[in-house]
Amino acid sequence: MKSNYLTITAIFLSLFVSISFTSCSSDDDGGSGGSAANGTVKAKIDGANFQSQEMFSTATKVSAGGSTTMTLQGTDNSGKGFNFVINGYEGEGTYTFGGESLGFIVGNYIEANASNPTASQTWTAPYDDDSIRGELQISTDSEDNVTGTFEFTAKNSNGDGSIKNITEGSFNLDVTSF
Repeated sequence: MKSNYLTITAIFLSLFVSISFTSCSSDDDGGSGGSAANGTVKAKIDGANFQSQEMFSTATKVSAGGSTTMTLQGTDNSGKGFNFVINGYEGEGTYTFGGESLGFIVGNYIEANASNPTASQTWTAPYDDDSIRGELQISTDSEDNVTGTFEFTAKNSNGDGSIKNITEGSFNLDVTSF
């Protein structure tokens, strides 16, 4: 009887240790939070600095039918900006552009042209097969604020096929929930 008790104890201890190590995966790591000022999105686009205007930056969380979608956006006065959509949003953690999450998270860098809207340009990730093109990390997610970082490679979806490298991205946005 004592042998069975030791065997069962050893099995439970092994399961506990296994679960402890697997539940701390890198997908749960939301990163450092970045350095964006409150209400803004900032990044480097092919090395050039970008920062959105607070009045043109927001985050929206919509829950319906057992699923949540988070949308983040930040635009500057010239019409340049970022838009991210995370379908199946689960809070803090790392979300990849491409790979297994193909279609569940999309990142866009947009250069709008108000005087000629058909000349507006959009670079999107992911843009091909299931290759991972970058990641977005949610560091904090409270009822009214979300912070995190991002970096990705995006391809122009309006025809010329050019590539933009987005680095050192971060956001600190007020959240509206529905």
